[in-house]
Amino acid sequence: MPAVAWGVGAALLANTLYSVGFVLEKRALTRLPEVSVRRPAHLLRQVVTSPLWLAGSIALASGFGAQLAVYRTLPIAAAQGIFVSGLVLLLLLSSRLLGERTSGRERYAIGAILAALLMVVLSLRDAGQGQEAIGGRAPAPLILTVCVPSLAAGLFLYASAERRARHRHRLPTTGVEYGVAVGLLYGVSSLAIKGVSGVLPDVPALFTSPYPYLLLCTGACGLVMSQAALQRCRASLIVPVCTTVTCLFTAVLGTLAFGESLPHEPLRLALRVAGTALAVAVLLLMPKHDPPPASASSSDPHPTGVAAP
Repeated sequence: MPAVAWGVGAALLANTLYSVGFVLEKRALTRLPEVSVRRPAHLLRQVVTSPLWLAGSIALASGFGAQLAVYRTLPIAAAQGIFVSGLVLLLLLSSRLLGERTSGRERYAIGAILAALLMVVLSLRDAGQGQEAIGGRAPAPLILTVCVPSLAAGLFLYASAERRARHRHRLPTTGVEYGVAVGLLYGVSSLAIKGVSGVLPDVPALFTSPYPYLLLCTGACGLVMSQAALQRCRASLIVPVCTTVTCLFTAVLGTLAFGESLPHEPLRLALRVAGTALAVAVLLLMPKHDPPPASASSSDPHPTGVAAP
């Protein structure tokens, strides 16, 4: 089987694992007491007592493993276009398993995402036409220059969203700000995974590179931040926003940092760029607030419309 086919299959497997993992974690979090990023140790003690949450975490970790295979067989920009397709499965699972209602605008977004996926897949060259070059390593100073400010921006944005969420007069947030903040952290994590895929199996070189330490930092911060955000907001919106930001961040900065080039043929280039543009449009058109529930009072502990079982 051509390497491109293996890469597409691994990307679709990663999508499935990520979607299942997020939905399982969200379902577990609705049954737990409120968690807070200001008490990370307490948050971790709460979530690890839930078998459902642990199952979701295993699914997410397996998705990271599949992502390593993707980055060894597909260009970064193409891989991100396929990863965005996982939003469709996520929305379907959140509707079925979490009872989250999607708006008409969000259903149109599903169609746009499918179109973006098709464009990106069509922009790939098969083995008979000469596969696109896959970037291996990037200079450590360049990676740190890209990643450190992005981590700081994600943490700052999340803290700002936390401060605004404490104002009770505001409309219930859909989680767009949380999704962008966590998406920046996972974007750094995605670049680190790409770096690991290029260094392996040279283990000594791996531990002298910045990649495992970036993964450790983003993994710890992303775990705490994403759980608090998932508990408060709809998975059917916060995860798509997070995924879109992660994919765009990785596609643009990863392509430059790892020295990968876009397709030279005009048609394939147009398909790749149009698919990315659709992903941007989906993010910009997402509603920023949920409408207040018709029968909910100001003391409703579940303002996002997802009732705890």
